[in-house]
Amino acid sequence: MRSDKLPCNGASDLSDLSVNGQPVDIGGQTFAHRSVLLEPCMEALAIKPDGIYVDGTAGGGGHSYEIARRLTSGRLIAIDQDEAAIKAAGIKLAPLGERATVVRNNFCHIADVLDTLGVDRIDGVLMDLGVSSYQLDTPERGFSYMADAPLDMRMDARQSKNAYEVVNTYSEDELRRILFEYGEERFASRIAARIVREREISPIETTGQLTALIKAAIPAAAREGGHHPAKRSFQAIRIEVNAELDVIRPALEAALDRLKPGGRMAVITFHSLEDRIVKQTFADMASGCTCPRGLPVCVCGKKPQVKVVSKKPILPDAEELEFNPRSRSAKLRVAEKL
Repeated sequence: MRSDKLPCNGASDLSDLSVNGQPVDIGGQTFAHRSVLLEPCMEALAIKPDGIYVDGTAGGGGHSYEIARRLTSGRLIAIDQDEAAIKAAGIKLAPLGERATVVRNNFCHIADVLDTLGVDRIDGVLMDLGVSSYQLDTPERGFSYMADAPLDMRMDARQSKNAYEVVNTYSEDELRRILFEYGEERFASRIAARIVREREISPIETTGQLTALIKAAIPAAAREGGHHPAKRSFQAIRIEVNAELDVIRPALEAALDRLKPGGRMAVITFHSLEDRIVKQTFADMASGCTCPRGLPVCVCGKKPQVKVVSKKPILPDAEELEFNPRSRSAKLRVAEKL
């Protein structure tokens, strides 16, 4: 059962505007999230003091804060679909006053958000894809295979689909597909079969149960060394729950439409599936005429929309890897609108 509807249908929710500096309870925990590739992102955006910028994945507000504090008469709009992230970003950005606006939404709603706020064009947009440290480190969110918690994995708690539904209602073929495609799991068939067999006895309700049966499905020799045996499967299920890959290209296209000439898009990815989509989308935007070779004149009329600022992705340096090992897989790609 694959969703044919992106989780970005509905109006922008401005009810979570949070820039008044009042303490906000986010479940009794500190929203801990290190901003990956912070300085390279600031350089990539080439921030103008009077510019308007969008952080499409605000998280704890680290990138947002660094953008906003560089502004004078400009404005930063921070978007996130996670309620805890919105509250944390609101606290982080409160000292910057009207320079920062926080909106709870999916980043593929960027056009709706800007329309609601009366903003026509922007000077730059940043998207930090993937799951946050806070989400991974909060057991009850159900993202981690390192703790036992209810199967959830929703980045936006308002959506209905969760990991429990995927694990307990998807067919064996559907489970095999998402484990192989989204997790690049070579034992996808064995794991899918094991899930279906176990849930026929009783529903699989927790991350602990799921982790145990994934381990049991993978040959012992393949479990030795390397990544945790459940890592790829948890990634795959999380991507399916949140339709993470489906929204990337539409979000980039929507952002491009609102960028001013010379405005930049900076996108951080954390695994090859995300990076491949961003790389290909930028390449498509940067390509010109698509007419067959040999035609004397262009008839398609297609012009390049962006230039790719760096042909190779920007990676964390040794210093960042030392203080934030989770940044190891991060890649930053940048494109500038023509």
